[in-house]
Amino acid sequence: MKPGKSAVFATLFSLAALPAVSTAAAPAPANCKATVYLSFDTGSQSQAGLIADTLRRHRIKATFFLANEKTVNGDYSLDQTWAPYWKQLVQDGHAFGTHTFDHVYLSRDLPDGRIEVKPQFGAQAGKKLVWTAQQYCDELRRVDQRFTQLTGSKLDPYWRAPGGKLSPNLQKAALACGYAHAGWAPAGFSGDELPSESWSNPALLKRALDGLKDGDIFMAHLGIWSRKTPWAPENLEPLLTGLEQKGFCFASLREHPLYSVKKHP
Repeated sequence: MKPGKSAVFATLFSLAALPAVSTAAAPAPANCKATVYLSFDTGSQSQAGLIADTLRRHRIKATFFLANEKTVNGDYSLDQTWAPYWKQLVQDGHAFGTHTFDHVYLSRDLPDGRIEVKPQFGAQAGKKLVWTAQQYCDELRRVDQRFTQLTGSKLDPYWRAPGGKLSPNLQKAALACGYAHAGWAPAGFSGDELPSESWSNPALLKRALDGLKDGDIFMAHLGIWSRKTPWAPENLEPLLTGLEQKGFCFASLREHPLYSVKKHP
């Protein structure tokens, strides 16, 4: 996300709007005491390579939520230039969901069932728009269509609202076109969008290691514009190692009891 959005996430440690996602996981292998479901949203993409390489080294499958966001390379995360990256992640066996094509924030529900939204990117960036449920569905599907163009594969039937902000109209629209919303557990908020001056990487790491439990979904980004001390280079490796030492295993949402459904036909 662009600078200026990090303040939104300062309240996410106590989000009540997100659905509970810490339901106990399905039976894990005998050597696993618990399972955590790692997920990553697009962002500046500054840490995209590091994250993919780290997951590959640990043989971990995660879930990626894609929007067409501006990257540190000056392009966008769903440009053709990123096709090799997404193709490799497909080959690595990860799962993929839609994060809306233009990273569209919910503003509010309207009484007639429509939805007021505000795209962060694209031709309508920064403008308040009023969409029908079908228009929101079309926005979710734009990512699916683009992902197929880039990789030859389809998304899994998951979505994540930018900022985690949901509403009844929004959820109805997404469910009507076949997407289940995947939030994150309270301890699963990485904090990678919070100011590093007030939330240090060691503090965020300790919070995750102390708080994550069986079935939790963990959320981070593939790079954040606003955080001065990036989260992933310092925290990802010790997070994975620390959880592994505690007996945790990892899986994509394809294995989660709430999301283990087939891909779209």
